[in-house]
Amino acid sequence: MGMTMTQKILASAAGLEEVHAGQLIMANLDMVLANDITGPVSINEMVKFEKKGVFDKDKVALIPDHFSPNKDIQSAQNCKCMREFARANDVTHFYEVGEMGIEHALLPEKGIVTAGDTIIGADSHTCTYGAIGAFSTGVGSTDAACGIVTGKAWFKVPSAIQVVLSGKPAKWISGKDIILHLIGMIGVDGALYRSLEFVGDGIQYLSMDDRFTIANMAIEAGAKNGIFPVDEKALAYVKEHSDKPYKVFEADADAEYDEIYTIDLSTLKPTVAFPHLPENTHPIDEISDIAIDQVVIGSCTNGRLEDLRIAAEIMRGRKIAKGLRVIIIPATQKIYLDAMEAGYIKDFIEAGAIVSTPTCGPCLGGYMGILAEGERCVSTTNRNFVGRMGHVTSEIYLTSPAVAAASAITGKISCPCELD
Repeated sequence: MGMTMTQKILASAAGLEEVHAGQLIMANLDMVLANDITGPVSINEMVKFEKKGVFDKDKVALIPDHFSPNKDIQSAQNCKCMREFARANDVTHFYEVGEMGIEHALLPEKGIVTAGDTIIGADSHTCTYGAIGAFSTGVGSTDAACGIVTGKAWFKVPSAIQVVLSGKPAKWISGKDIILHLIGMIGVDGALYRSLEFVGDGIQYLSMDDRFTIANMAIEAGAKNGIFPVDEKALAYVKEHSDKPYKVFEADADAEYDEIYTIDLSTLKPTVAFPHLPENTHPIDEISDIAIDQVVIGSCTNGRLEDLRIAAEIMRGRKIAKGLRVIIIPATQKIYLDAMEAGYIKDFIEAGAIVSTPTCGPCLGGYMGILAEGERCVSTTNRNFVGRMGHVTSEIYLTSPAVAAASAITGKISCPCELD
C-alpha cells in the first residue's frame, strides 16, 4: 500500500524508505518553535536534564507573541528568559518587539519554514505550515525542549483522512468558512491523531491565506496535522519568501485513507461556530438576530493581509455600530505596514475601530479585549471554549473576517451580503 503525503515527509525525515500508520519513528527536525508561554517551560526543562545548548542555532525559533508587548511582570519575566537564552545560544530566529509577529504568520512570511520540512512547535496551531506542504505539528514543552537539544522527535505515524474540495466558492466564502464547515461535519475529535490531507480541483480557487487558515484549524478537529499539495500557487509563495531548499512530496495513488469527505465549495455559505465548541456550526442564513458587544479581527488564523483587505472593503465608508468595540490585530509588522500603505488602517480607524500591534492578545484571554460577564464577541480566532476570552459566562462566535466586519457595522451577527 502506498503512502500519504504526510507519511512520505515523515519517512524522509526518519531516513526510511517507507512508513505505515501506527509505526513509531525518530525523525530529524528542520525547525523547533516555542513562544513566550511555552518557551520558558522548555528552557527550564533543559536545565533539569542538564542541557544548555541548541542543536542548531538556525533551526530554533523563539517568538514572544502571546503576551507581548508585555502585559505584566510575569510576561516580562517570560520574555526575558527567552531573550537571555537566545542571546546565550546565538539563536538566529528570536524576534523582539518591533520585528516580531504572531508566530504562525511570521515563520512562513520570513521563509523560516518551507515545503517538505518537518516542524514541531510548543503551540497547538503549529499545524499551520501544512499550507505550504510541510509536516508541522504541536507538541508539549518537554518534547520541544528535547527537540531544541537533539534536533529529533519521535512520532507515531498518523493514518489519514482525505478531504476533497471541489467547485468554486461564492463571494465572501473564505478558508475560515471551509474549515468551520468541515469541523461541523466531523466534530472536534473527528480527525483525532490523524492527518487531514486536502485535495481536489477546488484548491485552485483558494489563496495561500485561505490555506493557512484551514491548516491552522486542523487541530480543532483533533488532527495531528493538516496538509495541502504543493501546487503552482504554493510553490510561488515558497520561492517568494524563502531561499531555503525545499522538497515537494506527493501522496501515492494507492495511499490508504481511513475516510474520505467531499465538500462542494460552490454550495457553502458563510459559517459561524456558536459557543462553546468550534464544531457547533451554523450557516449564516439560519441565524436570527444575535446582538454583540465586541468584534476581534486578527490572530494566527485570520490576521493576514487578505483578511484585513476583506474587512477594510466592508468597513470602508461605514461606521461601526454604536456601543460596539472593534479590535483589529495585524498578524505581523510587515502585514501592519502593508495594510497601512494600502489604506486599510485608515479605513478601520475612520470606521471607529482600534488597531493593535501584532499579538495573540485577546485570542486566549491574554489582554487587549477581555470579555466581561455575559458579553458576546464575534471573533476570527480559532477557539470559543468556555472562558477562552474572559468571563466564564461570556460567549465567542467564530467567523470569517467578512462576517466579523459586517457584524461590526450592524451590531449583530450578519452576512456581508446584507451590505452589498
